[in-house]
Amino acid sequence: MSGLLSRLAGWAVKHRSRMPRWTQRLMESAARDPDGLVGRLAGRLLGGGRAPVTEVPETAIRVYIAPTNYAGQGRLWAGALERADSRIGARNMAVELPGGFAFPADTLVPIAAVNASEEWANAEWEAARRFTHVLVEAERPMFGKRFGRDLETEVLALERAGVSVAFLCHGTDVRDPDRHIGLTPWSPYTEDPRTDVLRGDARENLALLERLRRPTFISTPDLAADVPWAHWCPVVVDAERFATAAPVLPRERARVIHASSNALQKGSDRIEPALAPLIDSGAIDYALITGTPSAEMPGVFAGADIVLDQFRLGSYGVAACEAMAAGRIVVGHVLPFVRERVEREFGLPLPIVEATPETLRDVLEGLVAYPEQARARAAAGPGFVRTVHSGEASARALLGRWIDV
Repeated sequence: MSGLLSRLAGWAVKHRSRMPRWTQRLMESAARDPDGLVGRLAGRLLGGGRAPVTEVPETAIRVYIAPTNYAGQGRLWAGALERADSRIGARNMAVELPGGFAFPADTLVPIAAVNASEEWANAEWEAARRFTHVLVEAERPMFGKRFGRDLETEVLALERAGVSVAFLCHGTDVRDPDRHIGLTPWSPYTEDPRTDVLRGDARENLALLERLRRPTFISTPDLAADVPWAHWCPVVVDAERFATAAPVLPRERARVIHASSNALQKGSDRIEPALAPLIDSGAIDYALITGTPSAEMPGVFAGADIVLDQFRLGSYGVAACEAMAAGRIVVGHVLPFVRERVEREFGLPLPIVEATPETLRDVLEGLVAYPEQARARAAAGPGFVRTVHSGEASARALLGRWIDV
């Protein structure tokens, strides 16, 4: 019965933007207050019993990364650390959400168990305290009810056990909407109905980071605007998994795709109106990609000539890196200070072609009109990803700014 309810919950999460507002509020209530009435009821319906506990490696340095694993990054950072240093055994724990994308993790724990199982919370805590280092993702508590879902209490308990703790910020957890609105006129926070909630969450998380001042990392360089003392730990992609021999712009009609996990933040609604004349004239074929499992994305990118990333946040993330690794032409809005930081730290220009919703049509017309120049930009992508996003730079940041300090 709980399996059926879990599948129904997954369907609801995937389609929540199309559901009545009261339904969305109920889901948000369960997620934000698992000890409240709605949260407890959801836990009982979905089942909150036994769950896996993280295995502790037998190495001199033991690194525990938890609890979000956004885009599989927790597991990829763990692997990067193990490849970089034979002293290290690294494991990641991730909370599994209904309807979430299936990214690999060492320990995948259903949200119902995290919220309701004292047995799991105590066992996971006992495992985590045997690690030498803990990297907290997105300022989220890791041990369910064990410490009253209070991250600061968890951190202090880990440190009393002799564990070194660091933080890794991912995005909306620390991105202050008001500050972001001042950075780009395309900021989604002028329209996002969650802006008030996101503002409160970000400021609370930033206050925690400021108060504790433990080693702090950011996954994308734009977050330096919010956490200026943080070190950049680049996102990681498996470049070989996305490598393809498929040519770019081999035909007159360019194949253009946009993979959207969050339509508002990526500016998905601005793309099709901007490209309508090119679509109508037959200059391009355009497809919006949504809900595609991670395992299928290499094939999706290989079938495209041009990949449209995002046009509102002013940065780039995992999807853009995967498309660059596939040698595709990637187009998106990236703020100047982000491009400057990338080139300053790595000596390479970011190969993403700059465009905003206002300029997107002209930019694509230029790419189609001058295919050799467009192919040259695409050809720079795989080398850029190998240098910046293979995991070597990420492990170097974590070792040099935290583990080996």
